[in-house]
Amino acid sequence: MINIDKIKALKIAYVHDWLTGMRGGEKVLEQMIAVLGPRDLYTLVANKKELSDTINSCTIKTSIIQKLPFASTKHQYYLPLFPMAIENFDFKEYDLVISTSHCVAKGIVTYPNTFHYSYVHTPIRYAWDFSAIYQKKAKPKWLMKFAWPLFMHYLRMWDKNTCDRVDHYVPNAINVKRRIEKYYRRDAEVLYPPVDMKAFYPNENPSRDYYFILSALVPYKRVDLAIETCKKLGKRLIVAGGGPELDNLKRLAGSSNIEILGRVSQEKILDLYQNAKAFLFPGEEDFGITPLESQACATPVIAFKKGGALETVIENKTGLFFKEQTYESLSEAILTFEKKTFEKKDLVNHAMSFSNEVFCKKFSESVEKSYTSYLKRMDF
Repeated sequence: MINIDKIKALKIAYVHDWLTGMRGGEKVLEQMIAVLGPRDLYTLVANKKELSDTINSCTIKTSIIQKLPFASTKHQYYLPLFPMAIENFDFKEYDLVISTSHCVAKGIVTYPNTFHYSYVHTPIRYAWDFSAIYQKKAKPKWLMKFAWPLFMHYLRMWDKNTCDRVDHYVPNAINVKRRIEKYYRRDAEVLYPPVDMKAFYPNENPSRDYYFILSALVPYKRVDLAIETCKKLGKRLIVAGGGPELDNLKRLAGSSNIEILGRVSQEKILDLYQNAKAFLFPGEEDFGITPLESQACATPVIAFKKGGALETVIENKTGLFFKEQTYESLSEAILTFEKKTFEKKDLVNHAMSFSNEVFCKKFSESVEKSYTSYLKRMDF
């Protein structure tokens, strides 16, 4: 077995789809850097002002998309160029390339003597599971009716045709492992993402006078469902996060009991987690780190009973589930929740099993084992 110290001596590069903010995927990348150190970091586009010091400690190398108009804020409009741009990077000088992918990063082209380890948050979301949801929101509708299916057909073919460029798949959840097995016909090793227990912790005297959502404001997150439900129930809801649906959700809220804050500071996020009655998680996620951050703050979760939430929430111990993405189902869960109590120690202890320390240990072991196996297989 080649240990992690010997692996650190290798020429290593990271690949990340895009670096425009600090969300769950970027927090995983931070912990990988903590284990293997700062390296060359390839990405389609980057906005260094929005990144942590840890990520900025790497040498960030961007694609040709970075030079296009509004790329750092409207990069999604260049989706048709993503496959070409990611393939244009040259990795011939590296022994090990670690991609963290939810779009095209896993499709990089590496050389036979380069080991490609891919941590997958999901196969391309737009092309597979959530394609219909994204198409419904895409504009102009008359064009998307024809253009969207055509391009997604091409993107699915590209995604499938590039799946064997990865030497070792590591999905972030059992839920994602099943998708990799279904779409790529490849086996995979599950490694759950980390929670920073130093950044998320309980408040000794929480107010517990509102429900809370922290989310990228995109269609599949179903923040609209939570807003509609809390409006009808007269429950106070605070929503933090940015994204293309921000203005639409503000119009939908239109009520004094719904607050749409947009992007907020890390200090504000902690305060909102700590003092909420419960964290609402109304979308189907690949994994979803926010329910665990909430539990680390001793705040229980009300989640849609599908996808990654089944791996992060223990029903009646750290939260509740609702079965359908409807007002009736979510409202029933909220009203049931208000009659229950949850133990602080159960919430925090469960979150601790996903800590940074646990992730770093398992990531080190995974890289050691998979790289050793690769060398034996290639007879190096």
